[in-house]
Amino acid sequence: MSDKQAPLVRLTDVGKNYGRVIALHDVSLEVSAGEVVCVLGDNGAGKSTLIKIVSGLHRHDSGTYEVSGEQVSLGSPRDALDRGIATVYQDLAVVPLLPVWRNFFLGSEKRKGVGRLDMDFMRRVTKSELLEMGIDLRDVDQPIGTLSGGERQCVAIARAVYFGAKVLILDEPTAALGVKQAGVVLRYIVRARERGLGVIFVTHNPHHAYPVGDRFLLLKRGRGIGYHRKGEVTREELTALMAGGAELEQLAHELEDVESGASRELSAEARRLGLTDG
Repeated sequence: MSDKQAPLVRLTDVGKNYGRVIALHDVSLEVSAGEVVCVLGDNGAGKSTLIKIVSGLHRHDSGTYEVSGEQVSLGSPRDALDRGIATVYQDLAVVPLLPVWRNFFLGSEKRKGVGRLDMDFMRRVTKSELLEMGIDLRDVDQPIGTLSGGERQCVAIARAVYFGAKVLILDEPTAALGVKQAGVVLRYIVRARERGLGVIFVTHNPHHAYPVGDRFLLLKRGRGIGYHRKGEVTREELTALMAGGAELEQLAHELEDVESGASRELSAEARRLGLTDG
């Protein structure tokens, strides 16, 4: 496979240890241009460790990490950004009281002359880039803190796209949102895919992942327990795999036992108090 055809990001049998703790073991994943790969798992499944490796925060200890066919060992998030890999975290790094356009260019301000901000340029670009993503803000001078959680996520996505991201890592972008706002974010994930980006969508919610995902990696206790294309798995199967069908069945039996035991106790207490005819 040539570099041009290689996935934007490919992890093969990647592992990460913190001392004696195995945080990730033999996990493989790849994402190509115009594709959404969903990484699913509950707390402690290894999602955060995976994000840290792909985004350059931590180096992997085993396996291989390739970007467009080239093996890498990223030493920092700047290394990742230089290769077109941008991460949008759940707790967005925004300054709530600053206008939307200032947050859009935060740390990468456009200047004209010595020290002067090119405010007109930044306002114009912010508005047009948000429109490209389908976000029509009446006023980019409004504080970003006045936007909804979903809108703030979308501003962060549009910003990453404008500054050259080829791969977007989205860390639980819908976790703290209601149904309507989660729908807003999912719509912009699809927009990013349509613009040719590779998207790694990290979530614990299969109902959010399934409508937008092309492939699904399921993690449990740091290991991959499934890697499926959309045509190979239904939403119900994905939910069962993630939840652990056998574990849920065992829990159901346990609850039935508890319920029947509690019912017997209540019946005995009712008879003791003379509340029944028996």
